[in-house]
Order: sequence, then C-alpha cells, then structure tokens
Amino acid sequence: MIIFGPVPSRRLGQSLGVNNIPPKICTYSCVYCQLGRTIKMEIDRRSFYEPEEIVRQVKDKIEKAKGNKEPIDYITFVPDGEPTLDGNLGREIELLKPLGYRIAAITNSSIIWREDVRSELSKADWVSLKVDSVNEGTWHRVDRPHGTLRLDLILDGMLKFAEAFKGELTTETMLVTNLNDSDELLTETAEFIARLNPAVSYVSIPTRPPAEEWAKAPDEETINRAYQIFKERIANVEYLIGYEGNAFAFTGNAEDDILSITSVHPMREDAVEDFLKRAGGDWDIIYKLITQARLLETEYQGNRFYIRKLGNSSGNGLQNKADQL
Repeated sequence: MIIFGPVPSRRLGQSLGVNNIPPKICTYSCVYCQLGRTIKMEIDRRSFYEPEEIVRQVKDKIEKAKGNKEPIDYITFVPDGEPTLDGNLGREIELLKPLGYRIAAITNSSIIWREDVRSELSKADWVSLKVDSVNEGTWHRVDRPHGTLRLDLILDGMLKFAEAFKGELTTETMLVTNLNDSDELLTETAEFIARLNPAVSYVSIPTRPPAEEWAKAPDEETINRAYQIFKERIANVEYLIGYEGNAFAFTGNAEDDILSITSVHPMREDAVEDFLKRAGGDWDIIYKLITQARLLETEYQGNRFYIRKLGNSSGNGLQNKADQL
C-alpha cells in the first residue's frame, strides 16, 4: 500500500499518506517503533518506486476522497521506513506540488547531513525533524542507528537545514522512560532544539506496542516536567500523547474539551479555573475526571498542573499508521 488515507493527523488535519519506503527499511531501529524492529538497515539512498506511479496513486486517492467529500489538508511522506532514503523524494514532491496540496515530510533526520537530502526536503511545505537526544550514548540506546552514522554530523545538518528552510519546521522528541527523560538530558535536548527555532516542538511518547516490550512511556509527572523544561527554552511546545486523530477538536462539552486540551498541553490550575468559568462549569468536573482516572493532578516548580491520564488507547491498523502523523 503506497498511498493511504486520508486519515486524521494530530498535527496536519486530514492527511493523505505516501508510504514511499518498503517495510521496514530504515537508518534506525528505534526501541519504541510501533512498526517493529528494522528488517534492513541502510544509509544509502536509492529508488524504490517510480515517481510517476506514486503520483498516479495519489491522484486516484484524491478523486476517491473528493467523491466521498473527504477533505485533504496535506500530502504527507510518512513511510514504513525513513523517507529520505528514497532517492526520488525531491522529484516526487515536485510532481505532487501542482495538485494544489501542501506537502509534508516526517523524517528521523539521520541523513540530513547530506546536502542532497536537505535540498530535496526543502521542497516540502512542512517538515518534522526527530530529535530524541543530543547525547551520543543516549542516542545509541534510544534510536539504535546504523553503525556508520555520526550524531555530530546529523546535528550540524539539522542546523543547516533549519537556517535555510523556508517552510514550517517542527521537531519531535519521543520520550522513553529511564532512557532520555532525565532533567539533564531533557535540558540538553531542549537547548539544541531552541537553536533550530521550530514553529512547534512536539514532545511525544509511545502510544502503541513498541519494537521492544520494555520501552515504556514515562509517567505523567515526568511528561509534565519535560514539557516545562522545553517550554522554558522553546517558544511553542505541544504534547503528542493523545489517542484522538484531532486533539484540538471543539465539542462544546467541558469534559471532552479538558481531556482534549490536556492531551496536548498541561493545564495550570489558574488556566483550568478560567476555562471552567467560560464553560459555565465548576471543579466538580475536574474531581470527576480525576476520580475516573482520566485526569491527573501533578506539580512542577510550585504550580499545580492537570494532564490527561494515559492508558485509554484503542484503534486499529490504520490508526496505528495515523499515529505517526
């Protein structure tokens, strides 16, 4: 399946996915990957599919979506491996642009040290760079890179790309308990991401069965602490911890709205109070959600925060794929 969707994306609205890498060819074998361990590790770029065939299938999906009155906000390169391994990536973006949709690419950044990769990625409208750690040992433990890759070159490549890229740049940091979630490591990562100056820096956790069973999401207090450390250094920080396709959906229901917001942002106590006043609700709503184990109360630097309680996941194979978006 080269083209899938459109599916609800937590970052991109309704996204039509381009699976331009066969499973599971990648530069990394991340411990948390929901697609399992990497079957074939590569760092050399090559052709996997004919660009014209990808475009033909995209056009076919667009026509079907239009027939069902389904909107498409982005065409997104989010494959079963690392999208920049596709030597035709730049050509494919060029061929898709005339269709009139914004083009997105979600990359693990591993070969962004290559000038040709930076050049081809720059043709997209929206790019997500993965920054799980800037510490050499931690990077190896979390992302398990191809043996020839060098972290210093990758970080330098990201800085060069961020400086030249004219589109919308975002980052994603996947937290794994006891691997990259200490205050020291989080501070180092956040300080580097601040140099990239992304439009949004996303803090995410594994929400589906990972490649390694022991790779677990940190608890809510650790996630909140990570958010605060990032927020002190980066202008715009958001969670990617919710299970809904659109975490920002407005329902007009105070309970649903609070759960939606707190799956993306922790809400400070005063912010909750203001929200409840506007919604015509009271703290009974919060007490109820805490009692139901749907909301957690935690503290950071003397302030009380509320964060959505994890663990109510549900879905199917298509949702698993959509989770990458």
